Amino acid sequence: MKILFVSHSYPPIRGGVESQNFNLAESLKKIAEVKVIANSKGKAWLPIFLPAAFFKMLFLMGRYDACLLGNGVLAPLGEGVKMFHSRKKFFCVVHGLDITFANKKGILSKIYKSINIVSLKKLDKLLMVGNSTIEEAEKAGINRNLCVFIPNGVNVGELSKESERNGISEILGTDISDKKVILRLGRFVPHKGTSWFIGQVMPRLPENIIMVAAGARVGKNTAGDKDDFPACEKAVKENNLEKRVWLVPSIPEEQKITLLNTADIVVSPNIRIEGTMEGFGINVIEAGACGRVVVASNLEGLKDAIKDGENGFLVEPGDAPGYVKKINDFISDDDFRREFGKKAKKFTIENYSWEKIAKKYLEVIGNS
Repeated sequence: MKILFVSHSYPPIRGGVESQNFNLAESLKKIAEVKVIANSKGKAWLPIFLPAAFFKMLFLMGRYDACLLGNGVLAPLGEGVKMFHSRKKFFCVVHGLDITFANKKGILSKIYKSINIVSLKKLDKLLMVGNSTIEEAEKAGINRNLCVFIPNGVNVGELSKESERNGISEILGTDISDKKVILRLGRFVPHKGTSWFIGQVMPRLPENIIMVAAGARVGKNTAGDKDDFPACEKAVKENNLEKRVWLVPSIPEEQKITLLNTADIVVSPNIRIEGTMEGFGINVIEAGACGRVVVASNLEGLKDAIKDGENGFLVEPGDAPGYVKKINDFISDDDFRREFGKKAKKFTIENYSWEKIAKKYLEVIGNS
């Protein structure tokens, strides 16, 4: 199988889509012949990358069996090239924001809805990262028969590493040897629920429990979700949590790995926000790969990533007492966390390794 893979955002740019596209491409290369056309220079480069990618696709597609697009931004390119290569198959990875962006206010969203959503309908298959994304796609008028659910994957070997607990103290610049640590990884956007968790859950937890919230901020004038970092800062100040909550808006990969391998509990307290959603929840399976106990909201793509009692535990979104109870139950039982972490890691390897996920992609592409 020869596959032309196109990504609008690629490492060294960091982020969930970037990581997903890179790992998918690299994993597919091990079982198929893959050519990658990728933008590795950031969103500012898109006006140049998109037309250049279109002509590269147009020229190269004759040599390949199928084209795989990294997300819905590229759908119009796929539709356009398909007009000239009608016998070839065109596929697209679809994340939650690829669908929900069409429902946001503003001229860009209206353009996206009239062009990108229409183009997605013209492709051969849409490889959805979550079942909730399929539901949103149906609401947008996309035929469910076009959609196939394939979860995101994870590289356990790259994430699960021996790390010293005092590494957290070095990251935060303070001694946490007598503390229990809750980790929240993810972009600072409203639907991730970080500001909600700080304001509604942290004040109800014992004083020896601290929280580290780390992830990227949304840039000014960036289309999509809003920046929730100011709301997090406000929640910290209003609840006098300056000595118990650390907000880290930019974190090197090696520090992220230290946190993932040494935190006591990882939370993903997403809440419902109109017009946006969690497509899958890559951070919770990363935590599982590192043997962490995960407590997450029973919401959207997180329901696909977490199997309750297998690789984490689900709480209804917005249920502060529910989060408090789960965390208090687990935080004081070191033996339970250790044993459950082993179980979660095994589950993650068996269900979310990139080797297995790539085979699922190749199976769909080969049989369509």
